[in-house]
Amino acid sequence: MRRVVVTGGAGFIGSHLTRALLDRGDQVLVVDDESTGTADNLSEVRDHPRLDLRLADISDPALVREIVAGADQLYHLAAAVGVALIAKQPIETIERNIYPTQLLLSEVRHHNAAGGNTSFFLASTSEVYGKNPKDCWCEEDDLVFGPTTRTRWSYGASKAIDEFLTLACHRQHALPAVIGRFFNVVGPRQSGAYGMVLPRFVEAAVNRRALEVHDDGQQIRCFAHVSDVVAAVLQLMDTPRAFGEVVNIGSDEPISILGLAERVNARAENPTPVKYMSYTEAYDKDFEDIRRRVPDLGKLKSLTGLSARYRLDDIIDELVEQARAR
Repeated sequence: MRRVVVTGGAGFIGSHLTRALLDRGDQVLVVDDESTGTADNLSEVRDHPRLDLRLADISDPALVREIVAGADQLYHLAAAVGVALIAKQPIETIERNIYPTQLLLSEVRHHNAAGGNTSFFLASTSEVYGKNPKDCWCEEDDLVFGPTTRTRWSYGASKAIDEFLTLACHRQHALPAVIGRFFNVVGPRQSGAYGMVLPRFVEAAVNRRALEVHDDGQQIRCFAHVSDVVAAVLQLMDTPRAFGEVVNIGSDEPISILGLAERVNARAENPTPVKYMSYTEAYDKDFEDIRRRVPDLGKLKSLTGLSARYRLDDIIDELVEQARAR
């Protein structure tokens, strides 16, 4: 039985990962400070005999020493997430994304040097590509950020630092580590409170309200079901040739945000027209968005052989049904 640590395990993706780890027979320790997640996300497994939930801050060095000492695998998902949070709390975004990663990697490195064998997964983000102008992003593409005067880029830059740290530990100390760049993960238990677009749209549609579309709505995104993403993460961590690699994880089914709004309205039978908002109204005058975000999934498919099981209409239907049941 593997002993696994999940930081941010009470968050949206983390709670689904925790459930999958328990289902495969692992002993799971979740550490989460509930800054963006909630223990309610783990209500279905809260009393599971192989789950240990710690509501604590992962930036505590003593806690990190304790959890790494017994871990076979460590999945680091704890982070500041969501464009709304980034706009409102840029300092917390930078500090929360960099320091805990540095602390965890240092402890795993020393633990393994003393005879341990902990492997490490870093949850990164498509935000690290910044505003690279390519139509489809692969892992070796340049990271193109805007000026430091635009707080929008602080999130992607901070996660890029996390990636550099993780890869440096792999190269210098042979730390078995995988980096997954998530692209617009969606599914049950995702909150729209931090700017996530699909849960916001679904909530508005089932309540017959106008869906708020920012700018002209022609931004292109790809939405992946969280179950497909978790399956990819688990497979990568069980694939030794994935260690030291950066891997895009998501869907390659593109749709405009306006197209998404229209699709949600159609499937939820919401007659209310969309409402357009400027970025200044939605965030602030300095906000800058990414026009197109589409991943090249060739490396993921080569390493895992996996393909998406959920199509976008399936995802929308599931979320609409659950929203109506609440």
